Amino acid sequence: MYRAPIILKGIFMDWIIIVLAGLFETGWAIGLKYTDGFTRLWPTVGTVFSMVISLALLGIAMKSIPVGTAYAVWVGIGAVGTAMLGIVLLGEPVNSGRILSLALIIAGIVGLKLTTQS
Repeated sequence: MYRAPIILKGIFMDWIIIVLAGLFETGWAIGLKYTDGFTRLWPTVGTVFSMVISLALLGIAMKSIPVGTAYAVWVGIGAVGTAMLGIVLLGEPVNSGRILSLALIIAGIVGLKLTTQS
């Protein structure tokens, strides 16, 4: 009987977790815009929820991913995601310099993933 390999454990799962942590970081960064200085209840609740989940997932991923790599990937995903959502949702300006800069951050994230030994 064929058994599919379990790929959602170990280091592979930790990389999925760090990506999710970065996405939640994007959520709280964008959420801050909608809290109006933490004066609006539900945007504040959502933002704080995203902060807690993001940091918890980052901590879990750091069990097997080196701290410097995990933190850089987390920040990179958050930065790229926040910039992209700022462009799409908030009408922030887009130009070739911003696109190139985001591409370089993505290249750095991929480079860290490819060169991280575990």
